Amino acid sequence: MNNLPFLQDLRVFLLVAKRASFAAAAEEIGASPAFISKRIAVLENVLNVSLLHRTTRRVSITEDGERIYEWAQHILNDVNQMMDELSELRQEPQGKIRITSSFGFGRKFVAPALSALIQTYPQLDLRFDVEDRLVDLATEGIDLDIRIGDEIDDNLIARKLASNHRILCASPDYLARNSVPKSINELPSHACLVIKERDHPFGIWKLQNSSGTQSVKVTGPMSSNHGEIIHQWCLDGHGIILRSYWDVRESIQSGTLVHILPDYYQPANIWAVYVTRLAMSARIRVTVEFLEQYFKKHYLE
Repeated sequence: MNNLPFLQDLRVFLLVAKRASFAAAAEEIGASPAFISKRIAVLENVLNVSLLHRTTRRVSITEDGERIYEWAQHILNDVNQMMDELSELRQEPQGKIRITSSFGFGRKFVAPALSALIQTYPQLDLRFDVEDRLVDLATEGIDLDIRIGDEIDDNLIARKLASNHRILCASPDYLARNSVPKSINELPSHACLVIKERDHPFGIWKLQNSSGTQSVKVTGPMSSNHGEIIHQWCLDGHGIILRSYWDVRESIQSGTLVHILPDYYQPANIWAVYVTRLAMSARIRVTVEFLEQYFKKHYLE
């Protein structure tokens, strides 16, 4: 049979089915909706079935489409496994790998590490996205999530890449105008610069010390969903931040920020998270091991 569907067309179909939208699928792969529509039409013609119900507002999968969806997942997983086994034989990881992380951490720390990864393993085909939410790895087709925080679902595999923690900081100017807090119970009376990151509750700082864990509700005149903006506002003297030590280390060393209430911290360990079906993947293993060594070399003291 010479008209077997192209693997890429199967991937396009899976993406459209997951997103329930030609436009959303097109945006994700950097193509036009017309291209997506054409590839689906070609696939339907080859298979001689209707895969999708199309309306002006959304796309839904047909009964035949559901069967093809299951088969396509199996086929593409088998192809990926084949590529992994070839990678093992050649000791050269290859194939597509899709990675995600949060905005600030992804841009500042993960992106440079991935640049070094591709220089070392040029046969990898990398897609890196940053999101301000926790992604569903299985349904969104993400291979690897580089995330901060120890709360990880039991049905996912997680490998710790590095230890890190968040600390409380303020500028010397702010502290000169407002005094240095001597207890975390004083934080609600200070201007705190709050960031909304992924699954962290907004305005609740959960801090630890040698006696245990304590949560404090904080507020302030300025907030953002981007850590680098909050960091700059803190440098400008607008208030107190709870920020990753990796992010503020240079500011503290230079004296532009002051570490306050040093007995208190918030764990912010860095993890590589992936689904169980990728447990034996050479691409994942090599990428995770590379990131672990990269972070150890560049950021751990």
